[in-house]
Amino acid sequence: MTPLARLEKLTRDVATFILPDGLRKWVRKQQRRHKLQSTPVGSVDFGGLRRLSPISAVFGQDRDLVSIERFYIEEFLEQHCGDIKGRCLEMGDPAYMTKFGGASVSQADVLNYVEGNPQATIVADLTDAPQIPDNSFDCIIITQTLQMIFEVDQAIATLFRILKPGGVVLCTSHGMTRVARREGVDDWGEYWHFTTQSKRRLFHAAFPKDQVEVSTVGNVFTCICNLHGLAASEVDKTELATHDPNYEMLVFVRAQKPLA
Repeated sequence: MTPLARLEKLTRDVATFILPDGLRKWVRKQQRRHKLQSTPVGSVDFGGLRRLSPISAVFGQDRDLVSIERFYIEEFLEQHCGDIKGRCLEMGDPAYMTKFGGASVSQADVLNYVEGNPQATIVADLTDAPQIPDNSFDCIIITQTLQMIFEVDQAIATLFRILKPGGVVLCTSHGMTRVARREGVDDWGEYWHFTTQSKRRLFHAAFPKDQVEVSTVGNVFTCICNLHGLAASEVDKTELATHDPNYEMLVFVRAQKPLA
């Protein structure tokens, strides 16, 4: 984001906070009437983005090993790598436990929803998993999974139950992104895209409010790039590092089970 763009955004945010709704509408009307918008209507050059199909239909996997979403997910896990220790659980494979936990992980378990995954040590449905004992894990990594579970509140309750006291769940989910799964086409569907508000309410129902940290990443440009399937290496680092709460590409949660 350029300095001018930052100043324009700050001005809009301050005006939204200070000015009454009626006055804000009058100002916008004058902007339209006198063509005072910073980018006048009809003057946008869409360039290579003016297309009805994405540049990559497979989340950028055909352009680079690291998609924009994956870049943000790994950045989040790196920030909380100190939580990835002891007995850990990850969905599907142990890649992130290995990468970010390393020698701090004393036991690595992998959960899969159905039989057939050779890396899985546990086969269970998170919405109803009585075979997993209470207070089992020091850390649970669940990336891009909750949106595939219809009874998401039940899954979160299970995460709380199977964490040890003091244990941490690190969760990432879709916000403003393309649909990844469809019933009848894939093995399972995708039912939800989350916001900070929905994630906060869902996790507060299971975890104490002061033990839940919710954050988001993304801005209007990175969301557009991600929808087109561009790779993280195709976006400037300063653009990736700028996060606008109005554009929640991904929603992250760190939630901890109380010690007592």
